[in-house]
Amino acid sequence: MKPLVHPSIDDVTVEGILHALSDPVRTAIYLGMVDAGCAQTCSTFQQVSDRAIPKSTLSQHFRTLREAGLIRSERQGVEMRNTTRCAEIEQRFPGLLSAIMAAYRAQAAKESTHSAD
Repeated sequence: MKPLVHPSIDDVTVEGILHALSDPVRTAIYLGMVDAGCAQTCSTFQQVSDRAIPKSTLSQHFRTLREAGLIRSERQGVEMRNTTRCAEIEQRFPGLLSAIMAAYRAQAAKESTHSAD
């Protein structure tokens, strides 16, 4: 099994974070992890925004989040336990994640209002 890549917090960039969160599924996964406040398995997110996500695609999303420095993953048996690195990122880029998550929530609320009309 290949070792998991977790960049040093000094190697995490704004561009990498923005790229990782540019995909709405990855943003939903990350927001779900932030809201849960505890380690989550990949299988928790097999259903995102009323869409089934294939395991292979889900693995790619988690790899992108991990390589951007947004999450830390650890193998436990056959499962992968994922935690956010919010505190580390907050120290490096104060307010960045909270601004992105607030914008995402505002956009999602606006979209759900429009789809209800």
